[in-house]
Amino acid sequence: MELAQFDWTLYWFMFPVAMCVATTAMLSGIGGAAMFAPIFMIIFPILGPEYPFENIAAAIGVALLTEVFGFSSGFIGYYRKRLIDYKSAIPFILVGVPIGIGGALLLTTFKEFEEALRGVYGLLMLILSLVLISYNEPAKVLGVEDGNDGPEDILGSPIKSITGRDGTTYTYKKPQQGVGAIATGVGGFLTGLLGVGIGEVVMPQLAKRNGVPIPVAAATSVFVVIVVVAAASFTQISSLVAQGGLKAVPWNVVIYTVPAVIIGGQIGPRLQGKVSQHTMERSIGYLFLLIGIAMSYISIRNTFFF
Repeated sequence: MELAQFDWTLYWFMFPVAMCVATTAMLSGIGGAAMFAPIFMIIFPILGPEYPFENIAAAIGVALLTEVFGFSSGFIGYYRKRLIDYKSAIPFILVGVPIGIGGALLLTTFKEFEEALRGVYGLLMLILSLVLISYNEPAKVLGVEDGNDGPEDILGSPIKSITGRDGTTYTYKKPQQGVGAIATGVGGFLTGLLGVGIGEVVMPQLAKRNGVPIPVAAATSVFVVIVVVAAASFTQISSLVAQGGLKAVPWNVVIYTVPAVIIGGQIGPRLQGKVSQHTMERSIGYLFLLIGIAMSYISIRNTFFF
């Protein structure tokens, strides 16, 4: 059997690591694949010759597959808290899903350009780090205490209200995607191609550009991410299996990361509000900065010196 070749205990350490990654992803609304892919592409080669994946496509495919389960668990947590704005999520999904599938289909055709992809990934991490580190206060959130509790505010923008399970009511202007659809499309494409992007562009659009309260923005972002990532992940894994059989997917990693992210996906929503969004964004920004530098260095080293 194809699966008999795997060492099923090799990646045991990924259980606690994946749990921490999933918890962080749920708190920030940022895709866990953005942290898993660098672990697979940077840390695993350092551990020894038996740890690295066969190619970047496998690393990103497993990162996305793992993220699907983590965000599904997180979705259940936010669903129970009644914080997801489903209607506001639809425009992001309609843009992100088809473009994400397109990006996933392209990944498996770029095997001969792996170092270029690694370099692009590093550059993307550097850009995202700057976006997250340069924190701006979210736009002012409306509430009943402002006197804007009618169906529309003075500018005629529709007003939405969501009441969480704890009784807290969040009132805000209906999010408008507008030109943000371009960013959503780019995020969806990069998610399919490199495993990161959609959560990083949706969360800022909701919280910073539209002033959606952080708990609702994070919950809605998680919903968008899971739909887009599920589509991209299914496409990538199917392509890997079609080209190399079941052995092309490193299932001996998946058996540890999937149950771990399911647990982390439940921990994250419970901690929502206990960690400052400002602190969370800046911390992840500095992490992405280190990842970007490391990935760029590896790409340059492998391209020009080996």
